[in-house]
Amino acid sequence: MPLDTSTYTLALLRLDGRRWNELRRMQAQISTQAAADGSSYLEMGNTKVMCTVAGPAESGRRGGGGGGGGGGGDDDKASVQVEIGIAGFSGVERKRRGRGDKRTSEMQTTIANAFSSTLFTHLYPRSTILVSLHILAQDGSLLAACLNAATLALIDAGIPMSDYIVACTSGSTSSYSSNDESADPLLDLNGMEEQELPFLTVGTLGAGEKVSVLVMETRVQIGRLEGMLAVGVDGCKQVREILDRVVRRHGKRILEHAVS
Repeated sequence: MPLDTSTYTLALLRLDGRRWNELRRMQAQISTQAAADGSSYLEMGNTKVMCTVAGPAESGRRGGGGGGGGGGGDDDKASVQVEIGIAGFSGVERKRRGRGDKRTSEMQTTIANAFSSTLFTHLYPRSTILVSLHILAQDGSLLAACLNAATLALIDAGIPMSDYIVACTSGSTSSYSSNDESADPLLDLNGMEEQELPFLTVGTLGAGEKVSVLVMETRVQIGRLEGMLAVGVDGCKQVREILDRVVRRHGKRILEHAVS
């Protein structure tokens, strides 16, 4: 069923009631699994992701699983391995994705490369950091949710990094075929919007505007790209504030527990 984009112009509201620059509800938790070195659970709208981190550990014991995207590989620094498991019930199409799934492999490589340049991997030579992501529900912004969940889990694991990697999606109100140069940008697309509209995933480092991840899988007129990117970077600043509150709240809870 095609998406009715006429509501954007008439009411300035999207189909889920948000304005063009509003994020969906985001909730996150840290240390959700005691057995893991670091863990997190994150919801972006109806997209739900669980993440665990193992390591840094000696390369021979961990991180050797097949199919994981890897960053690094030098003996003088740690290698970041990413594994993504997508539940068969997570999306509308109830099917299991194999380890050789192309889109899953691309996401693993993107996440591994992003954190390989952000984590202080030189502190852990000949080691492996294994990031395992489990997709429980999909409703848009999947790569962004994985990046945000991995950031929280790595913080929980105590692995030093230069700053947060935070991500979100941005899109355009008109499809590529409409050739509408005056189309307005949208922030944080849901699953239905991603099926019908061009969008990109942008990840920034910290509270600034340094882009560390930029992925676009759809076609769009070049004139719309600058507006989409600007909205996405602004959305990343909002996401960082949310994640920072989660980390600070968790740290405060640990301190209170230690004092008592």
